Amino acid sequence: QVRLVESGGGLVQAGGSLRLSCAASGRTFNTYAMGWFRQAPGKEREFVAATSRSGANTYYGESVKGRFTISRDNAKNTVYLQMNSLKPEDTAVYYCAGRAVVGDPSTKGAYNYWGQGTQVTVSS
Repeated sequence: QVRLVESGGGLVQAGGSLRLSCAASGRTFNTYAMGWFRQAPGKEREFVAATSRSGANTYYGESVKGRFTISRDNAKNTVYLQMNSLKPEDTAVYYCAGRAVVGDPSTKGAYNYWGQGTQVTVSS
C-alpha cells in the first residue's frame, strides 16, 4: 500500500508559478511510476504529466507542455510538479498518482494509488 499526500497548491495570479509536491509513504517509491492529473469543476480528470520510476522519462499533456515540469527525488520519496506561466484555465484540483505496472502513463485507469488532491487557483 502507498499513501500519497500532495501539498503546495494555492492562489496565484496569471503568469505566476507554483510548485506542487507529493510525498509517498513506504520504502518502495522507486518501483512506482508517478503522474499528476487535474480536475476542474464539471470536467473529467485530465492527464497533466508523468515520470518513469527513475525519472529518466517524462510525459506531458498538450495543454501544459513547455510550462510544467515533473521531477522526482527517490531519496525523499517525493515527486514534484513545477508549474510556470500559469493560466486561469489551469485552475483545478491537482492529484498525484502512482502505478506499479507498465501502462499508458496518460491514462488514469493505469494508476493504482491516488492522493487527496490540492487546489490550484489561477486568477486573471
